[in-house]
This record gives sequence, C-alpha cells and structure tokens, in this order.
Amino acid sequence: MLGALTLIFTCQLIGETTTRALDLPLPGPVAGMVLLFIYLAVRGGISADMSRVADGLLSHLALLFVPAGVGVMLHFRLLGEEWLPIAVALIASTALTIAVTAWVMHLLTRKSGDQPDG
Repeated sequence: MLGALTLIFTCQLIGETTTRALDLPLPGPVAGMVLLFIYLAVRGGISADMSRVADGLLSHLALLFVPAGVGVMLHFRLLGEEWLPIAVALIASTALTIAVTAWVMHLLTRKSGDQPDG
C-alpha cells in the first residue's frame, strides 16, 4: 500500500517538476496524472494495492476541495468584478466539452459498428 501511494506522489512530483522546469501552461498534478496513466497502461492494469489507495483517496475527495473554497472566498471581490468573463468561460468550456465528447462518442461507435438503437 505504501508503494502505491509513493508511486502516486512520485508521478505528481515528476509532473510538477517537469511543468515548472519547462514552463508549461499545464498544472503539475495533471502532468503527473498523465504519467501515472501511461505507467498503468503499459503495466497492464491496476494492482490491488493501487485500487485500495485510490478508493481511500476518493472516499475523502471532499477534503481536497477545501483549499479551492478558501481561494474562492479569498478572491470573492475579484470574482464579483469579473463575473461576466468567468461565466462566459465556464459556459463555453462546458459546451465545448459536451460537443467534443459527443463527437468522440459518435466516432467510436461508428468505428466499432455498435450503433445505438434510436
């Protein structure tokens, strides 16, 4: 179990170090998550230890939103001043995500030959 947790944190550390060293416009934990995904895909799956660690982290996921909530309260005045660009960005990014997801789903179902009934 300690090995799985160490692997998660090591991937996050490598991602953070890489994005800062190369000045990439990508959060370090996201780069680390991609590295972890690649490692697990090459390895061929998730071990029982990794599954237990992931379940433990996910069961306490709400705690990870506390820093974000504090940040929102800290910059509440700024959010009030810039509400229109923030709202437009949120709506546009949500619509774009839904559209891209639908397009990819359409491509994948067409390739596999499994067209849904309807």
